[in-house]
Amino acid sequence: METAAVLSRLQKQCSKAEYCRADVYRKALKALEGDAEAAAQVVASLVEDRYVDDVRYASAFAREKAALQGWGPVKIRFQLRAKGVPEAAIAAGMAEVEPAAASDKLTRVLATKARTLEGDPQRRLKLLKFGLSRGYEYDAVEAALKEIL
Repeated sequence: METAAVLSRLQKQCSKAEYCRADVYRKALKALEGDAEAAAQVVASLVEDRYVDDVRYASAFAREKAALQGWGPVKIRFQLRAKGVPEAAIAAGMAEVEPAAASDKLTRVLATKARTLEGDPQRRLKLLKFGLSRGYEYDAVEAALKEIL
């Protein structure tokens, strides 16, 4: 596929949803059949024209995962790093997540899970593991468990 056509297609995609640099680079590389130099030029053009912005992507990702999926800061940071988002952008994105709202979400998620574990002798341990697997720090999970149990 021609570079201009790939650029146009990616501009369309990026105007509809947020993407990080690494995602756009992979898409461009695939469309350009492995031409790394042309893919890098396409990504540079998209960044220059503000179609792609890692800080904006990290902010949207963090807000969505914290509010809708109930992920904690540890899991969100891990997923952003896995996507190749720079640390500065991750820090800026994490600033978008309200700590009080995240704490409330953790309490609600744990309370819902606790109802499914009524009468289980390992209930507290399972809830602790569940909270940690959602990406919350140990202290936050422990505090939430004290509140609901």
